[in-house]
Amino acid sequence: MPSSPTSTRGEILVRRAVARDAKRLTRLVRGSRAYEGRYASMVSGYRVGPDYIESHRVFVAIDADADDAPGRVLGFYSLVLAPPELDLLFVQNGAQGRGIGRLLVEHMTAEARAAGLRRVRVVSHPPAEGFYRSVGALRTGTTAANPPAVAWERPEMEFLIPPLPA
Repeated sequence: MPSSPTSTRGEILVRRAVARDAKRLTRLVRGSRAYEGRYASMVSGYRVGPDYIESHRVFVAIDADADDAPGRVLGFYSLVLAPPELDLLFVQNGAQGRGIGRLLVEHMTAEARAAGLRRVRVVSHPPAEGFYRSVGALRTGTTAANPPAVAWERPEMEFLIPPLPA
C-alpha cells in the first residue's frame, strides 16, 4: 500500500526516509540527551541501517527552509506494520519544543490509518511517557527490563487509530 503524501507544517517537511539517511538517523539516536546517564547503554551501539529504512515505514522531519542547513533532519519515526508498533521516534536535541514530535505522531497516525491499522503499540522510554500521553497514547501496561541494554521497566502504551468518518 503506498504511503500517504508528504506533509508539511511551516518550514518542517515530513518525507519518507531513504537509505542515505541512515547515518544521520543513527547519529540522532546516539546523540539523544534523553538517553544520557543511566539510559546510555540502550543507544550506545544502536544503528539505523539502510536495510531497516528500506523494510519499514521510516519518515523524517526536515527543516526545508533553513538558511544554514536546508534539509537538516530534525526528527524521525518508524512504524512497523506487523505487529503494529511505533518502533522509534526521536527529535533532535536542539529542535525539541517546536512541535516536531507532535507532527511526527500526527503523520504516523495517518500512515497507520492508511494501512488499515486500528491500534499502534509503543514501548516508551520512561522520560518520554508524558509526551506520548500528551499526544493521545494510553498506558496499557509495563514492559519488563531486558538486561544488559535495558535495565529498567518501560511504560507500554497504545495509540487508538479511529477510522475516518464516512
